[in-house]
Amino acid sequence: MPKMKAAIFAEPGRIVLDEKPIPDIGPLDALVRITTTTICGTDVHILKGEYPVARGLTIGHEPVGVIEKLGAAVTGFREGQRVIAGAITPSGTSNACLCGFCSQDGPGTPHGWKPLGGWRFGNTIDGCQAEYVRVPDAVANLAPVPDGLSDEQVLMCPDIMSTGFSGAERGRIRIGDTVAVFAQGPIGLCATAGARLLGASAIIAVDRLPDRLAMSRRLGADHVVDGSKADPVDEIMRLTGGRGVDVAIEALGTQATFESCLKVLRPGGTLSSLGVYSADLKIPLGAFAAGLGDHTIVTSLCPGGKERMRRLMAIVSSGRVDLGAMVTHRFKLDDIERAYDLFAHQRDGVLKVAITP
Repeated sequence: MPKMKAAIFAEPGRIVLDEKPIPDIGPLDALVRITTTTICGTDVHILKGEYPVARGLTIGHEPVGVIEKLGAAVTGFREGQRVIAGAITPSGTSNACLCGFCSQDGPGTPHGWKPLGGWRFGNTIDGCQAEYVRVPDAVANLAPVPDGLSDEQVLMCPDIMSTGFSGAERGRIRIGDTVAVFAQGPIGLCATAGARLLGASAIIAVDRLPDRLAMSRRLGADHVVDGSKADPVDEIMRLTGGRGVDVAIEALGTQATFESCLKVLRPGGTLSSLGVYSADLKIPLGAFAAGLGDHTIVTSLCPGGKERMRRLMAIVSSGRVDLGAMVTHRFKLDDIERAYDLFAHQRDGVLKVAITP
């Protein structure tokens, strides 16, 4: 049986490069030869054992590649075509999909609904930090890469661009809104760019790393707050003349940033939560106005599917956003263990790494 190289979850604290069989495909699937992929913060949660997956699973959920083989029932594509697939690969037919929430795809159980069902790559099926990946429900999930766009230009579309933009979209940002984005990692930077595209007139970016604050200005932030030098809540209230912000986006996943988002909201404002939390959250009584502040708290998971990917690549093609500068480091698949070490420890100003087999 032909083999391929793949990054495999061995145990908490260890993702290793090993060999696995090249995946078989069914009639609805496609086999994609990976040309570029990357490491996500969620993969680091998996590495640390904070998000459980099966041992032996291939990790990764951000594929750019070329169709190697198509299932018998897959139409509208051709072998050799450049494509991406979203981190979320919905079937399009589940209860969640039919309700308009494809990210939560998957069957219900007698014990209730299981969240994250649409996230399959590197979660419930083998992912794309490998030489090949099987894309399920290929007609619903493959999206052709427009001519003229490089792998790195579309590398953010499968996950962090879709996720960051969804944080802005779910916050229902309107023209003229003031928006605060807490944390300017890859997701927060994409939320900043999304807020600008949706018409926010003042965007305040919060982080502790100068390189990330500088990048946030490139992507649309009007003001930056260095959390290591000033209290972000005090500074945001000063910048808004005591009014607070219309929308606060939480992009880190900590109790402290969640509370700060609540504290800077105007009455009736919206907290849009993107962070992945590893412990229970508490809602502070004062910041929540004892439940009487007309606040809205919304969450979102990366929207996927071919139409979402088409729209994101159209934005890149238009030149209205350029996320290519977020790729700060490049590795071969053979060096992915070294890439994980760099990314997990956030050394050398890393934002995103490009992995090429």
